Formats: sequence, structure tokens, C-alpha cells
Amino acid sequence: MESYRLDDLLHLMARLRDPQSGCPWDLAQDYASIVPHTLEEAYEVADAIERGDFAHLPGELGDLLFQVVYYSQLGREEGRFDFAQVVDGITRKLLRRHPHVFPDGDLYGAADLPRLDEAAIKRRWEEIKAEERAEKAAAPEQLSLLDDIPHALPALSRAAKLQKRAAQVGFDWPAPLPVLDKLQEELDEVLEAMAEGDQQHIAEEVGDLLFVAVNLARHLKVEPEAALRAANQKFERRFQFIEQALRADSRRMEDCTLEQLDALWGEAKREEREGPACG
Repeated sequence: MESYRLDDLLHLMARLRDPQSGCPWDLAQDYASIVPHTLEEAYEVADAIERGDFAHLPGELGDLLFQVVYYSQLGREEGRFDFAQVVDGITRKLLRRHPHVFPDGDLYGAADLPRLDEAAIKRRWEEIKAEERAEKAAAPEQLSLLDDIPHALPALSRAAKLQKRAAQVGFDWPAPLPVLDKLQEELDEVLEAMAEGDQQHIAEEVGDLLFVAVNLARHLKVEPEAALRAANQKFERRFQFIEQALRADSRRMEDCTLEQLDALWGEAKREEREGPACG
């Protein structure tokens, strides 16, 4: 059976959006209505990778690719842009951002070039991105270093990007230990807000605490979004262990004391460390 190609997917998308014979659901969509699906598909790609589910990864990547095709079809219908422009734009950007691989900007140029060291590559990468940000700015003199960090990013990821960008110009702690001190300071301020009983102040201080926790993760070279996803998965495993243990004893969680549940939690932790008992 012949495999479908990218052109077939673009044709399929155009058919789905055909005003006379297309799909009613697809015809009703616009840029904004598709965004939640795009985010969901991106997370499903990440989830498949984290679980090592490479059998399903091509399907998840296809779902994500379809989102790009969808936006491109909307752009083509409105005369704004099409898929070819999307491909052209990203190819040109990556050529520009990799002068150490394409020094003359020729995609098919010679590949036998001297290798630059990693620090020089990173430095040039940031210079090029800064130039691109300046090109986008209507008033370069008012350009902020943080302007192009998307607001739609998950809050933890956006916090890390904001901090990383500020660190490029020296606005950063020199090491992890001062960040720990700041974390304790923010925790004390949460306690003070709790004592005041002002919910808005509490929320503000909790936000500050989370922001500093992200900074600590960055200093320790931990990606905070991935770390929290892993913590969520660990919580799920241990909570489900408690549920199964109680079910085996015909007990309800609501009837247990916190001490009993905590003991089962400890048992779940031990089993994770040691593995299930044999015999």
C-alpha cells in the first residue's frame, strides 16, 4: 500500500474546509478555537516520549503536525500565509541561526567545515535571536529582553524562560545556595500572609514562592515543567497504591485516619525503592 505524503495531508485539510462539501465541525473552527487542541497534542507528544511509548509517538506527532496544517489552511483561506510560507520561514530561520553549520547560508553547501566550540555556538545563537527580536520590534528603543517569551506557555516553563533571559544580562543569583535562602524568605512571607488572613496577599506570596522554586530548579539544571510532571506521576502511583491496598482490605479511604493513610503512603514509597516483595 502506497504511503501518503505531505501533499496528501494538505489536500485532505483543504477538503475538510471546503465550504460546500467539507466537515461542518472543521468549517466552524478558527485560530483561537484550535489552540486548546494544539496544546493538548503537544502534551500528548511529551507524554508519549516520557513513557517511552515510541510505538504511538508517530501518531502523536502526526496529530501535532495536523495542527500546523490546520493553521496554514486558515491562513491560506484568508490570504495571509500558507504552509509553504511556514516551511520557508522556519528553514530560513534555522539557516540563519546555525552559521557554524551553514556559514554561507546555503542549505546544500559543503558540510566539511571546522567545528566551533559549544560556548561560541551558544553565544552566536543568542546574538542572532537578539537581532531577530529587534527586527520584530516596532520601536527598538522600547524593546524589552522579555518581549518574545509567549504568554501562553505553562506558567512554570514561562517563569524559567523569563529567569534565563534575565540571567543573560547578569540579573541572577551566582549559585544555588542564595536561591535557597530566598526560598526560605518567600516561605516566611507566606506564613506572614497566612497570619494576616488576606487571601489575595496569600496568593501573591505563594506565587513568589513558586517563582523562586523555579529559579532553584534552573540553577540545579532541572527543567521545572518536566520535574513537576514526574512528581505528579509519582503522586498518582502512590495514591493508587493506597487505593488498591484499602480495596484489598475492604476499607474506604474516607473511614481511615490521616495516620493510617500516611503509613500506607510510606509503604508505597518503600515498595518503589525496594520493589514488590517476592514469595
